[in-house]
Parts: sequence; structure tokens; C-alpha cells
Amino acid sequence: MLGYYSKLSSEVYDLDKPIGSSFGDIEYYLERLDSCKGRILEPATGTGRLLVPLLEKGFEVDGFDVSEEMLTVCHTNCEKHGFHPNLFHAKMESFSVDRTYAAIVIPTGTFLLLDEREKSLRALQNFYNHLETGGRLIVDLDVPAGVELEKTSTRTWQALNGDTLTVESKKIKVDWIHQTFVSQGRYERWREGKLIETELERYPMRWYGVEEFRTILENIGFKEVAISSGYQVDHYPKNANSIITYEATK
Repeated sequence: MLGYYSKLSSEVYDLDKPIGSSFGDIEYYLERLDSCKGRILEPATGTGRLLVPLLEKGFEVDGFDVSEEMLTVCHTNCEKHGFHPNLFHAKMESFSVDRTYAAIVIPTGTFLLLDEREKSLRALQNFYNHLETGGRLIVDLDVPAGVELEKTSTRTWQALNGDTLTVESKKIKVDWIHQTFVSQGRYERWREGKLIETELERYPMRWYGVEEFRTILENIGFKEVAISSGYQVDHYPKNANSIITYEATK
């Protein structure tokens, strides 16, 4: 994900969504990138959940993240699979590299963690600037089907060393006018019945109307903006219950 992730939350993310685990997105992205002949960039690459499958298919992929902890996990996961890609610490709205890409990919709604509208617009312009002519941006978004404040869910995992890791999650704020909400996660590490580590993470998120985002992409200069949903190509979304994928060409 993006970079609010500290050490404990990054460990939980890697346990919950290990390399290659898919929501339908990995298969979709591999199919959409099948004809891609150039280098690929994955902003907010996280733990490498998508990055490693792309590398395994023979693609040249660079990745970056704003979370140093996530990048540490990603380096480890790549090395375990025999890869040493170019990974670097950066922000979507301000990264700068001396190359252009055939594709830039951001799955599973990660882009929405840019909750400030101006930063998200700068990020999209930055993506456009780092694409080669004819290059593609593929990005997943979703829209809230409903936001229930203070409704808590708790999940538990077993760490490799036997520790018990838990996270208590809830949405704590919504702004319907500015199209943002804030989620909060309390992460805990328990060992032999004692709480030994805890983190409190806040995740502000933005959402966009389906056609609003298409217009934003077109205003930046993207052409041929295609919209899909549920990882089914060209299936225009019928409700707010599935991931919405935009594919736009420079």
C-alpha cells in the first residue's frame, strides 16, 4: 500500500496478503500487460504482492513506496524469489526518475490513499509525464457503498515466530462533500499473553465519481480512457460493490 504503514502494520499486511495472493487483480493485470514490451512502474508497490508475479512473468518492473517499512518487506520478498528489482523511496505526487515507462500500474484502490485532491492531481500529472508516448496508466479505484462510522472489526494472525498479531479497524470520519473518509487501525503484538507492541494507524482516503475520474484523466491529456469493473474488461460499473479499473493511454 501507500506509506502510512509502519513496522507492525507492514508485517500484518504481508501475512494477510502474501506474495501472489489475488483479488482478481493479478490475473487481470497480467492479461492487460501481456502485450507490454517496455518497462513497468508500480507506485506504492507495498510488499511486492503484484510486483513479484510481474517479475516472474518476465516483465522489467521498478517499484517505489513512501513507507520504508513496506520497502524493507518488499526487498526481502523479492530476494526470496530470486529478484533484485529497482526499488526506491518516493511519493506518487513528487517522484522523479530519468526514464519513461510503457505502463504504470496501481491496483486495489491504493491511489485513493492520496486523500488531498491537489496531491492526487499532481500524482496523475506525474504519471503522465513518466509515460512514454503510447504508454498506459492502469489504476484501480472504488467508491464507498456505505460508510458506517465506529463499526469495529477485529482480525488475528499468527506470526512466524509464534506471536499473535491483531488489528482492530473502524471508520471514524466521513466528509460527503469533499469525498473523503478516515479509517483507523489499532495493531497489536501479543507474546505469551502479554501485549508487547502496538501501533495506531490512520488512513485518510478519497473517492471519485466514475465519470469524474475519467474527465480528470482526459483533462491531463490521456486518451482512450477505458473503464472496467470487477476485473472484467469493458464492464461498466453498475453499482458501488466492485473495483473500478481505468486504463488510459498517453
